[in-house]
Amino acid sequence: MPYLQFKQEEMEEKGGLHTAREIEGQPVLWQEVYNLILSQKQCIQKFLSPLHSEADVRIILTGAGSSAFIGEAAQGIVQVNTKRITQAIATTDLITHPQLHFIKGMPTLLVSFARSGNSPESLAAAKLADEYCDTVFHLVITCNKDGELVQNSLPNAYHLILPERANDKSLAMTGSFTAMLLSVILISKIDLLESLRPALNVLISEGKELVGRHLPMIKAIAEHPYERVIFLGSGPLLAIARECHLKLQELTDGKVICKHDSFLGFRHGPRAVINEGALIVYLFSSDEHVLLYERDLCLSIDADARNIPTISCNQHIENLQNSLLSITFSESRESNELSFINATLVGQLLGFFHSLYLGLQPDKPSISGSISRVVQGVTIYPDPVTSLAHSSVYS
Repeated sequence: MPYLQFKQEEMEEKGGLHTAREIEGQPVLWQEVYNLILSQKQCIQKFLSPLHSEADVRIILTGAGSSAFIGEAAQGIVQVNTKRITQAIATTDLITHPQLHFIKGMPTLLVSFARSGNSPESLAAAKLADEYCDTVFHLVITCNKDGELVQNSLPNAYHLILPERANDKSLAMTGSFTAMLLSVILISKIDLLESLRPALNVLISEGKELVGRHLPMIKAIAEHPYERVIFLGSGPLLAIARECHLKLQELTDGKVICKHDSFLGFRHGPRAVINEGALIVYLFSSDEHVLLYERDLCLSIDADARNIPTISCNQHIENLQNSLLSITFSESRESNELSFINATLVGQLLGFFHSLYLGLQPDKPSISGSISRVVQGVTIYPDPVTSLAHSSVYS
């Protein structure tokens, strides 16, 4: 069976079978995720029901690495859907500075994202939440039923264990990232879950176009010796730009230096990173008002005398002289709260094909072993504050 237009035997030989299968399988996975959450709708509603009576409940979205970026991408959408203050705080911040993030008297829903559930920070952050807050509810969204985050008992917890297809075997998170991101958005609108079917269908349709119709051109662009790749996005797409940045950098074992920023933020100094060996990837918003700001920047960059090549995703901007590819989709649509997830695949595909171009194995691109599927070498030390009552700083 071919994956990303490679025969299975060829992918096995090149060390990229898992990554190729997991990238291409995401549209099918998204339908499975929706069906799973629909089947657990009443249980999820029951778990969340005590939070409805808490006017000051706070939601924290947490994870490490790519799992932290899920929270960053979903934060604004979850806040709008739940009408509750929502913050994305990485577990790597929670375990070093819990006193700066947890609020003792404020009921908290801690949403933990974890592909394996075995990262040392994941369980430590959940336990710290219980120590620092009077009332905590744990929603664990994970791809591994056997992970420590599932196996270790947490009070007031609901575990959403995603389909096995979401539990990536490759080093880089691909299907697991988009599946967990989709899950938290669906859950944030659990009472109106069925109303999201049309948006889900658009997401799936566009995902299939990215790994189908647009694939040859993305592959061709990736087979060039770029020194730097810069991803730009606004709103939820800023976090997607960050994930794309990490994905390409991971899959190329750091041989390509990547950056990310917002379109407006890029003007304030970071634009200096552009050089003659750069590629810029625009993850355009579907919001026409936001697009006004984004278009201004890309026209400015297009006028740069160095002729910096660019890729545009989700919009076609007229008169861009240095555009290599403008990714638009067959089905016309208005902006919806799921469609932005597809931009993640652009970074995944560029990373996958450039990894092969460099002679690396996408499933295990790290030659030195400095990065691994589950982070290694993290020691969790006892928190010096054993009781919040010991200091008014924490109350």
